[in-house]
Amino acid sequence: MQTSSRGRTRRGRRRALLALPAVAAAGAALTLAACSPSAANPGSSPYGGSSPSPSTGAAPAASGTALALRSTSLGTILTDGRGFTLYAFEADQGTTSACSGACATAWPPAAATSTSPHVGTGVTPSLVSEARRADGTTQLTYAGHPVYLFTHDSAPGSTSGQGLQAFGARWDALTAAGQELTAGSTASTSTPSSSAPSPTCAIPQNNGGDHDADNNGGPDDGDGCDK
Repeated sequence: MQTSSRGRTRRGRRRALLALPAVAAAGAALTLAACSPSAANPGSSPYGGSSPSPSTGAAPAASGTALALRSTSLGTILTDGRGFTLYAFEADQGTTSACSGACATAWPPAAATSTSPHVGTGVTPSLVSEARRADGTTQLTYAGHPVYLFTHDSAPGSTSGQGLQAFGARWDALTAAGQELTAGSTASTSTPSSSAPSPTCAIPQNNGGDHDADNNGGPDDGDGCDK
């Protein structure tokens, strides 16, 4: 009986010794896992740096200048942020645009890309607004004028659209105060009279009946009664 008991004791010790390496390996694995950076911080990378968090949307880009002032051959006028001249169309009724189709191709409406457009020095913010066009887009307005670019202005500061008569009305650049410039070239085809009509004398002459100097050999005073 003692021999059998001793045998069982030896076998139990042998099993315990065989199990020790497995227990040690498991303990080492648990220790490494606890010390791992990813275990300590789920948002960190295996190389110790923080991994990027999921994007919540790109930050909006800073909007450029929508309206500015520029010194040109016409004086200081309203331009877009790039320096291209902005024009008002006399056919517009208030802030309602009368320019569409082919007109809007030749004179592109200045688009309102923000409800609070950035303006340059000298531009009065309170004069800046926007209006809804018939096609659903929004257009910048200044001092109550919808404003437009001109496709034939080839460079910043060009004013080739000033005073043109096109699509039924005149186009004019705007001052800093929002007033239309009425000076400048026009494309009107009407030809002014080369001379004013001569006045007609309504005074009976009877040998100088009005007794003006011109009737008595003096210089003509333009009343038509010098004969």
